[in-house]
Amino acid sequence: MKYSFRLLKALIICFFLISPVALFAQSSHEPSSASLSKNESKDMLSRIEPAVTTSGSVTIDGRHIDYDAVAGTIPILDQNDQDTTARMGFVAYFKKGVTDMDMRPITFLYNGGPGSSTVWLHMGCFGPKRVVIDSTIHMHGAPYELVNNQYSLLDASDLVFIDMPGTGFGRIEPGHEKDYWGVDEDARAFGQFIMRFITKYSRWNSPKFVFGESYGTTRSAVLCNLLSDTYNIDLNGVVLLSQILDFGNSIDGPSGNPGDERPYELALPTYAATAWYHHKLPEQVTDLTAFLDKVEKFAMGEYAHALSQGSTLDSNTFNQIAAQLHQYTGLPVAYIKKANLRIDGGEFEQNLLGKQEEVTGRLDTRFSGPVLDPLAQRSYYDPQSSAISGAYIALFNEYVRKDLKYGKNMVYRPSVYGRMSWDWKHRGGMQVNVMPDLANAMKTNPKLQVMLNTGYFDLATPFYEGIYELQHLAIPRSLDKNIHYAFYESGHMVYVNVPSLAQLHKNVKAFINENYSAVQ
Repeated sequence: MKYSFRLLKALIICFFLISPVALFAQSSHEPSSASLSKNESKDMLSRIEPAVTTSGSVTIDGRHIDYDAVAGTIPILDQNDQDTTARMGFVAYFKKGVTDMDMRPITFLYNGGPGSSTVWLHMGCFGPKRVVIDSTIHMHGAPYELVNNQYSLLDASDLVFIDMPGTGFGRIEPGHEKDYWGVDEDARAFGQFIMRFITKYSRWNSPKFVFGESYGTTRSAVLCNLLSDTYNIDLNGVVLLSQILDFGNSIDGPSGNPGDERPYELALPTYAATAWYHHKLPEQVTDLTAFLDKVEKFAMGEYAHALSQGSTLDSNTFNQIAAQLHQYTGLPVAYIKKANLRIDGGEFEQNLLGKQEEVTGRLDTRFSGPVLDPLAQRSYYDPQSSAISGAYIALFNEYVRKDLKYGKNMVYRPSVYGRMSWDWKHRGGMQVNVMPDLANAMKTNPKLQVMLNTGYFDLATPFYEGIYELQHLAIPRSLDKNIHYAFYESGHMVYVNVPSLAQLHKNVKAFINENYSAVQ
């Protein structure tokens, strides 16, 4: 997955601490908005193909399901609700033979970035077709294999895979990118998409769920609140995969915010899980879950207390903490001391397998690859992303045109990282923290259920960070029961590990079935 999340984090810090800057340079392969006339700008949207409906089938747990697939775009109006300034792409799957749509859930799914399309969830997780990959090594070149997805979520819900504005087959009218590329602007667009979609396809009274991955979880927190406030749409459930709600907790660049020690504390259990996986612990353990429980207690106890003392920490305690960090991470004591007990994600990835001249992945630390620069302080690429992206993009481009009969004369954009400038301000604030949004949605809709799915080997959004954030929502204790947790021996894209995908399907299906009043 071509996430540029660490680069994003570093640039966010620059944005906050230095001056307003463009997060990404514009691509030189397409004309800038300034070079297009108004008529040419409008023509860009008019050239998008109309929606196409096809039929297909999928077998899930031995059960044959026929479906209609719709590929197309939904028009998005400007903030005055007057002019169409964007069209958001989607692929929707509707189970055939359903006579009462009030009893059929519908789930809206999207990836993150920000800047990513939803090709990953579509082709790797819950769509009716699945890309076959090896879960921990680099794929060979084409041809790749596309198979029936026995873990598709169509046995529990109709599915709508949404591409964020500007990605996929969707387009933004040049000159209006700032209306869509920002925390609040993006949520507004997704809210309008969902409202227009359920209107067009008569699904206002269907049970409704959203499923976001990575930055998609940030979007979901804002979106569930916005849907209720703006359109009076109450969701049945919010499914979070690889969560980040408070960007101050990210381990990608904590040195840019000195004095905030939480990122180091919340990432430590993932360091420990990674060292366990690669057999780098001084004393290897057999029970991963019990081991991680110990690490979590240390992280929020002795380690947190030591870091909170800053430069006043005494040398004996400093040495004891360094020795314990060695036991939990496998990193040399001398290196830990040199880092002042504080090691960020890139440094860990660069150094855990340093003697083998390899780096670990960031999205999935089970992956490893050749080090680019053995003298560098941190890793500069992600072996997991490099390993699988080619297969996903190649097979989607084949599938959407051959099977879904859509996009023959259009270009599918997997991402807009190279052309995007993202506005990180949320509700006028400079720090991105959407925990209050999710808390408010849960308080105003006390039946709303929230499910966290997270992988032990994810350093982009460490699993303990997700736990911490949900346990610190400003909600009454009576609503704690509305939050559900599921953990997997996988990484950021939990579904690249097939046993984890099977468990994810089982867990999310149960979550959906338990959270609407249908009689199956």
